[in-house]
Order: sequence, then structure tokens, then C-alpha cells
Amino acid sequence: MLEAKGHPNRLGIFGWFGGGRWGPDRYLYSLHRLTGLGLLTYFVLHIVLTSSRALGQSAWQESMARVSGPIFVGGEFLVFMAFAFHAINGVRLVFAELGLGVGKPIEPVYPYKTVLDVQRPWVVTVLLLTGLLVLVGALDFFVWQ
Repeated sequence: MLEAKGHPNRLGIFGWFGGGRWGPDRYLYSLHRLTGLGLLTYFVLHIVLTSSRALGQSAWQESMARVSGPIFVGGEFLVFMAFAFHAINGVRLVFAELGLGVGKPIEPVYPYKTVLDVQRPWVVTVLLLTGLLVLVGALDFFVWQ
């Protein structure tokens, strides 16, 4: 007879969407860091590109010609997606730092009830709002031009 090792899956099939070993907050943390670094990189490249304006009109036109095309439109959309997630998740983190939406302190017994009952709805809300904003952004980028 096979016995389950470790912790039993008390959440059923819906536990699959919970973020794996560390929970959804850990993955949001990693994605928040990744999008922050990506936005910082974009910001630095944007400053370098726009500084060519100080070198004259021909330098500006040459720089803008280098960064035009469908690949760069796709890149700008990725920057928009990163910004949308980073901003909405940042609001969630501000609420968490203020003590809103984290639940009352309890004894830390796995699976952590505050994560399952209180913080997971915030995570789902962040992902849904980000998805909605990205969908509207995709329509604006690619359809409504």
C-alpha cells in the first residue's frame, strides 16, 4: 500500500493553483522583483535614447529610426505589461504593509490560514486586475491604433 509522504493535499484540485511549495505570495514577490528590474532597465535605456535629442535633430531622428518597427512595439507592450503588474501588486503590498488584508495573527501552523483565507483573494484580485488592464492595453496597442 502506498502512503502519501509529506503534507496531504487538503485543498484538492484547487490547491494546484496555490503557488506550489511556497504559496502564491512567493511567486508574486519574484515576479515583482523581475518586473521592477525590467522597468529599471527600460528607464535607463529610455534616458539614454532621449538624451540623443541634445546632440541635434539628425542624431534624434537616427536614434528614433533604430527603435521603430514591430519588434519594438512588442517590447513596449511587454514594458506595459510589466508596469501594469508592478503597479497593481505594489498597491497590494502597500495595503499589506499597513496591515490591511493580512488577517489577524494566529499560530503559524501549515497550511497557514491567513495565506489561504485572507491573502489569496488579494492575489487573485491582483492577477485579475492585471489581466484586465493588459487586455485593454493589448486592444489599445494592436487594435485601436
